[in-house]
Amino acid sequence: MIENNKKTENLREKSDIKEKLVAINRITKVVKGGRRFGFAALVVVGNQKGSIGIGQGKSKQVPDAIKKATEVAKRNLIKIPLKEGRTLHHDVKGKNGSGKVFLRAAPAGTGIIAGGAIRSVCEVLGIQDVVAKSLGSANPHNVLKACVNGLKSQNSPKILSAIRGKKISEIIVKREAK
Repeated sequence: MIENNKKTENLREKSDIKEKLVAINRITKVVKGGRRFGFAALVVVGNQKGSIGIGQGKSKQVPDAIKKATEVAKRNLIKIPLKEGRTLHHDVKGKNGSGKVFLRAAPAGTGIIAGGAIRSVCEVLGIQDVVAKSLGSANPHNVLKACVNGLKSQNSPKILSAIRGKKISEIIVKREAK
């Protein structure tokens, strides 16, 4: 009975997940009879409430590659703290390889001012107000991983209060005073 409840909870969690295709690459292998084409898909998934996962899949057909990438992304979901469920707690820098990103918290009503892979991450994560810039490499794989690395490095006031042994209100007041 308990296992059935867990399975239905997992199904509910999976059903409200939004998926977004970031990039598709066509790979060509030259063989004796001609060319063999393969496809690699890069997908980002999220529940628009702070969970996100990225995945990569390869196959001979595009739909199969997307399906594989989506399954990998759903298995690798991580939780990201959001301020008021709409933006970041503070400015964030992320790096992966030569891909560098800079994400900045924005006031309500700003929208997602970002391009390419960063926009996809923000949409599936549930971020509504952010200003972002991709610096360095434009490779979607590196930009996507750099964005997730930056978001993981973010600290919420709740985490900081636990580390410092202070009240959340003390930390928020000091941050707004600057």
